[in-house]
Amino acid sequence: MLKIKNLKAGIEEVQILKGINLEVNSGEVHAIMGPNGSGKSTLSSVIAGKEDYEVGNGSVDFLGENLLDMDPEERAHKGVFLSFQYPIEIPGISVSNFIKTSLTEKRKALGQDPLPVKDLLKMMREKMELLSIKKGYLSRNMNEGFSGGEKKRNEIFQMAMLEPKLSILDETDSGLDIDALRIVANGVNKLRTKDNATILITHYQRLLEHIVPDFVHVLHDGKIIKSGGKELALELEEKGYDWITKK
Repeated sequence: MLKIKNLKAGIEEVQILKGINLEVNSGEVHAIMGPNGSGKSTLSSVIAGKEDYEVGNGSVDFLGENLLDMDPEERAHKGVFLSFQYPIEIPGISVSNFIKTSLTEKRKALGQDPLPVKDLLKMMREKMELLSIKKGYLSRNMNEGFSGGEKKRNEIFQMAMLEPKLSILDETDSGLDIDALRIVANGVNKLRTKDNATILITHYQRLLEHIVPDFVHVLHDGKIIKSGGKELALELEEKGYDWITKK
């Protein structure tokens, strides 16, 4: 599904990614861990097409197409979803209108008609139940006055509605208490299929107790320096990053 080869990228004169190689197949969950400043969020932003970053070298193929040739909207329509670490508030736009517009634009790009209102509302209710979202949520302004947990749950609700092929969850666990983390993780697990894939960006092993990855990668100084199974995350929790980064 996703093939990244020797990816180098940064901001202006500062190179942050220094040769990333990563392959993600359908049905897989990959966790990317690493200390602050290692390039985790930069990698997610480059995949999603954030324009602040300049790609200097390498390739990113998604479903056989060159992702780097696409603008952010086209990447989203092709099936790339990024859950933000710090979701922004959008006053004056309700959750339901935001979701309706996003889904309609995606279907339009794919040559599909908009969902009938009855079917759209039915789908929204089903996804809300999946994430234990209470009645009245759809009429609230987008993220306005939301708690940290509500904002993260809202990100997963968008993911559930848009049904992306590749979901990149950038530190979805940050700011969540135990109950909110469990609800969000449960939603992610229920949305997992053999046809989609997930990349989890995280500092901590606690998220991986709820969403079990197939592969764990350690990112340090712009490169993946070690990969392994879920056991690698347990080692990192026990020993910290120094035992790898100082080798």
